[in-house]
Amino acid sequence: MPNPGNSLSKEYWRESRLPLAGLMFISPLLIVYELGVLILGPEAVRNGAEVWMRQLLLALGIGQYFVLPFLTVAILLAAHYFSRGPWYIRSATLWGMAVESVLLAAVLRLLLGLQAAAFSYLAGPVAPTAAAGFVWAQSPARSHATELAAMAVAYIGAGVYEELVFRLILLTAIALGLKASALTARSANLLGVGLSSLIFAAAHYVGPMGEPFALFTLLFRVMAGIFFGTLFLYRGFGIAAGSHAVYDLLVGLL
Repeated sequence: MPNPGNSLSKEYWRESRLPLAGLMFISPLLIVYELGVLILGPEAVRNGAEVWMRQLLLALGIGQYFVLPFLTVAILLAAHYFSRGPWYIRSATLWGMAVESVLLAAVLRLLLGLQAAAFSYLAGPVAPTAAAGFVWAQSPARSHATELAAMAVAYIGAGVYEELVFRLILLTAIALGLKASALTARSANLLGVGLSSLIFAAAHYVGPMGEPFALFTLLFRVMAGIFFGTLFLYRGFGIAAGSHAVYDLLVGLL
């Protein structure tokens, strides 16, 4: 006799990986980030990946503010079209994705805490930090409440835009390119995760707003990149973005 619980579980694992589920799941995060940045104005803390994408669009002559979030939606819709998945997602799947994202963020916090403890033992005191890179607004007198709101909005944006740039676009492009060069899918995915994680980590030190280089933060972000890249491949964009946002909120605000 079929087990209804087992059937629902399989449906969740399949459905939650779909780009459409990812789009529906991250849409509230995307709205909170974009509206938060507009409301905070000069007090806002911008995510580096979002700023890079806006600069690229501006270089192409596209400067309208809401083009980037609409482009994000379009990319995920296109990805879902090519996945040939069904065009419906159960509400229970979205709630399950929220719970899974929180649990996976806690797992990453534990893993990176262990990494920090090992590094502290070998090389001196360090502590886990947020995985995101930010462009700080030039506002010398933020109130504490505004500071918390600005950072919360920025961490949410990091979950969406850093996963969009480094996993959905970069990791996918690297893996597809390697597969086209006759590598097996498994090898291409492994190399794609590794290379995109190195680029993800290195990007935080680039440009005038980049952080000073430190071995611990490099290794920390490489490990975080591997974690998120693996989630992206096996659990989909929505879970990777949700876990990233929750992790940054946990570490940055608690």
